[in-house]
Amino acid sequence: MQQALESQRHSQRGRRRVKDSFGGWRENVAGYLFVAPMFIGTSVLVLFPILASVVLSFTDWNIVTGYKNANYVGLANYQELLTNSLFLKSLKNNLVILLSIPVTLIISLTMAVLINRYVYFKGLFKVIYFMPFISSAVAVAIVFRVLFHPTRGPINQLLMSLGIDSPPGWLADPKFALLSVMLIMVWTSIGFNLIIYLAGLQNIPKELYESAQIDGASAWYQFTRITVPLVSPTTFLLLVAGMISSFKIFDLILVLTNGGPGNSTITPVVFLYQKAFIDLKTGYASAISMVIFAIILLITLIQFAVQKKWVNY
Repeated sequence: MQQALESQRHSQRGRRRVKDSFGGWRENVAGYLFVAPMFIGTSVLVLFPILASVVLSFTDWNIVTGYKNANYVGLANYQELLTNSLFLKSLKNNLVILLSIPVTLIISLTMAVLINRYVYFKGLFKVIYFMPFISSAVAVAIVFRVLFHPTRGPINQLLMSLGIDSPPGWLADPKFALLSVMLIMVWTSIGFNLIIYLAGLQNIPKELYESAQIDGASAWYQFTRITVPLVSPTTFLLLVAGMISSFKIFDLILVLTNGGPGNSTITPVVFLYQKAFIDLKTGYASAISMVIFAIILLITLIQFAVQKKWVNY
């Protein structure tokens, strides 16, 4: 009798295991089916182009002639890039553009603190400041081309009415063109940074500020010793995102100046576009993309290494 009961228990356990394994297999298949569209899309639109760019950067491929006529040239594209004065100038311009990021962060944090403390209709101000960020870059560029017109633009008209006889040429002047682009970038980026900073500020416990006020701490002391350290993770996130996006700026410059005047606003991405779709040197353009990728990766790694000293989690 005992042996019969034990054999029955073993058979029941075996059925449960088979049932559980079959149920787990069905769950796995369902999971793979749900993930498949995203995985396929990412592979086709992201992973494959990256791998193709790596391979093509070692060739002299022309987009018109097709893959069959691509010849392996080794590191020739990279060697030519290192000696190309226009590419080096584009890198220099991009490094100058990076200076606009801390300016944007300072303005955004200051405005976020003011709105968080002293403004009642926070939602309205969020929408107002966020509008430039979600607006079309082409539309923004066209508007600022009108505003920055050297003779008939409203900005120079205002400056001349204030007694400035020869105001800057802005986008038409090689000395001010890049500065004008940076001003537009700051204006369009403030809204996004402001929203993220407001979310970070609302997570700071109010008790910290109340304790500081009881101890007689000034508003500046509270800002520097409580607000800034506690939003440092948010600042780090925005800093990394801002630096990456600064290397991707393309449509704004293309519509505003097309890299001019005198290549004063050319960036690596604009230079890549010119080589790939105007000069049709696709292999050379792929090498440019790999250099940009390496620079962004290096900057990001440096930021992650340095952030341990100033970010407070």
